[in-house]
Amino acid sequence: MILRALRSACAALCLALGAISAVQAAEPTGTWLTQNGDAHIRIAKCGSSMCGTIVWLKDPIDPTTGEAPIDMRNPDPSKRGRKVMGLRIFAMTPDSNGAYSGPIYSTDDGNTYPAKITLRPDEYLEIQGCSGSVCGKELWRKVE
Repeated sequence: MILRALRSACAALCLALGAISAVQAAEPTGTWLTQNGDAHIRIAKCGSSMCGTIVWLKDPIDPTTGEAPIDMRNPDPSKRGRKVMGLRIFAMTPDSNGAYSGPIYSTDDGNTYPAKITLRPDEYLEIQGCSGSVCGKELWRKVE
């Protein structure tokens, strides 16, 4: 009887540890290469959210200015001088399906879009975003 109780306790502990590992493995933390290969985005926990920050640019110097790229398309004139490198482009909150949802900022056009990030079983990160009724997605590959 003691052996059966011990086995049950061990089984319960193994299941609990497995569940914790699965939850931790499902977090999209790390550094990701964007689909078109022009940036690395580091995703890290920020409170209960996941935040994405630009940490590498394929073209770290703007050929027209000879300087680091700035957020020149931002609709807020006071933000147009900030550097793209180091810019936080999202802070998303977890949803009930294991994904994270929230606004994502595009330095390409200066707009913010509703989006969702999902870690896929093939270990790619799927980014889904919409502009009005038009939606799209891209896949990011983990680099770190």
